[in-house]
Amino acid sequence: MNRRQFFGTAAAGALASVAARAQNSRSRPNVVLICADDLGYGDLGCYGSRIATPHIDQMAAEGVRFTQCNAASSVCSPARAGLLTGRYATRTGVPGVLSPGEDGGLASGEITLAQMLKTVGYRTGLAGKWHLGDQSGTKPNDRGFDDFFGLLHSHDMWPRPLMANRQTVEETTSLEALTGRLTSHATRFIRESGEQPFFLYLPHVAPHIPLVAARSFQKKSPLGPYGDVMAEFDWSIGEVLKTLRETGQDDNTIVMLTSDNGPWYQGSPGRLRGRKGESYEGGLRVPLIARMPSRIPAGQVNDGFVSALDVLPTIAALTGTPLPSKPLDGIDISARFAGDSGDLHREPFLYFDYWSLQCARLGRWKVHFSRYNFRAWSPEPIGGRVNLPLPRPELYDLVDDPEEAYDCAETNPAVITDIRERVEKSLRSFPDVVQGVWQATMSRSVEGSTPAGALPVGKP
Repeated sequence: MNRRQFFGTAAAGALASVAARAQNSRSRPNVVLICADDLGYGDLGCYGSRIATPHIDQMAAEGVRFTQCNAASSVCSPARAGLLTGRYATRTGVPGVLSPGEDGGLASGEITLAQMLKTVGYRTGLAGKWHLGDQSGTKPNDRGFDDFFGLLHSHDMWPRPLMANRQTVEETTSLEALTGRLTSHATRFIRESGEQPFFLYLPHVAPHIPLVAARSFQKKSPLGPYGDVMAEFDWSIGEVLKTLRETGQDDNTIVMLTSDNGPWYQGSPGRLRGRKGESYEGGLRVPLIARMPSRIPAGQVNDGFVSALDVLPTIAALTGTPLPSKPLDGIDISARFAGDSGDLHREPFLYFDYWSLQCARLGRWKVHFSRYNFRAWSPEPIGGRVNLPLPRPELYDLVDDPEEAYDCAETNPAVITDIRERVEKSLRSFPDVVQGVWQATMSRSVEGSTPAGALPVGKP
């Protein structure tokens, strides 16, 4: 038994012991967490898109829609690590996108949302894309999920087996049938839960490229293949909500819908600047909708800042579940579900890419400290990607200027100083590599910096 397996087994044993003592009460709400893949801020009807998403729009009308939610990262694996742990990916062993067969994955000491909810008796299921490790000890069934059906990686990676728990059921997953199969598995999981409270994690592969919709949805949208895939995605959400109504669990189920990051080649960030892989808002600001008829008032639009890191502590509060022992980077935002848009006390939100801290947000203000030497959707330059410190930090007011079009650093130097001091205090609790990259970046952050003083960032 290696070190990862030992600690994983020990953690699982401790969690099982707690779960055995927990009360299995149906008074605890069910939880459904839906995560789209590369869904842009401007890709839903209720966020201003021309794409028809009637089921999701209805979900938003019956609950709360957030206008300022940031994903935990602008790329896949780190974003999902943050969503499921409430901690920055640079703490969890997943700073970058994982490839099939790659050693590593979500660190054994991290507690996922599924593991947390199992301590109080929840049945846990995952239907969709994992992308947090495919080695022993890092797969879904190792990390708190009783039931897993889907892919271990992104559907544009190879090989692409379809898994049912630890067994391969299809060597090469049929993309045309995938959304339908994930939806069928998710609705069956709900129907089979009986009297036990359940947590369903539904991380769809849509609308990430390649764009493949079921035959019944193909060439139906006037907006092309992307519109077809979005129509099927919206249908899937409708099926989940319909199943909750038919099983009598609608009022007692929290349903949350978000995305892992902003859009890649396809899709729209709305009016926001940037796309997936960038630290501009278009790469990280994502839809977030929450619905629970018995507890969340309908028809709300909340403009307060929230993040994917807040999902775990918020669900813990709503379900009465003790938090994991490790310090969290997210906070409980359940007050926002009731309409509160006021400032909640939090440390600056940090925009990491791999080990590099590129930006930080505090309240309405966002500071850019560094940036890559190429666009996220363009070929890498000769010599590879590097993280360039900016000659001077840039400052944007995201309330009045969400497009990050007007740098107001010159007139607000005290804001930059305050945020930088808070960032440096926060970074003391991060791994040494994060602190080292930050210090190296700042030491080169002088007027006239050139690629010669740039910092390699390693694997994207």
